Amino acid sequence: MFSFSPTHGQSMAECHADLLEAACALTDGEPDGIANMANVAALIWQFLPDLNWAGFYRLVEGELVLGPFIGKPACIRIALNQGVCGAAAATGETQLVPDVHAFPGHIACDAQSRSELVVPVLRDGRVIAVIDLDSPSPARFAEEDARGIEALAGAIAARI
Repeated sequence: MFSFSPTHGQSMAECHADLLEAACALTDGEPDGIANMANVAALIWQFLPDLNWAGFYRLVEGELVLGPFIGKPACIRIALNQGVCGAAAATGETQLVPDVHAFPGHIACDAQSRSELVVPVLRDGRVIAVIDLDSPSPARFAEEDARGIEALAGAIAARI
């Protein structure tokens, strides 16, 4: 069995690079998308500090449907353009939100969440899912996090 874990004291850039490498190694050759999303959600949780939710919403028949995640129970279905996840899915653009309470239409699945990063997963130019990260800390996510999760989304798009 593999042991995937971040190195103590590493920079966020190194952490994202190691997360990407671990996700690619763990999903390589596995055809089951749900299993791959579950393992990637677990890796995100393990590698990135200060999260209270990490996981996927899958685009199914024009709406987002809850996929594998780690955290408190969450909304099962989200309409496109609703909340941060719906905005990311509708636009195909990363949503980096330092204060979720200031985001119009934010969906508060966990009242403890203060900031959010949502990255669309694109396959053949179409959104197939989003990776959703929530933190109890305001402004937890930086552009470096967005770029790291975008790289992860690109790497696993064909595997989920």
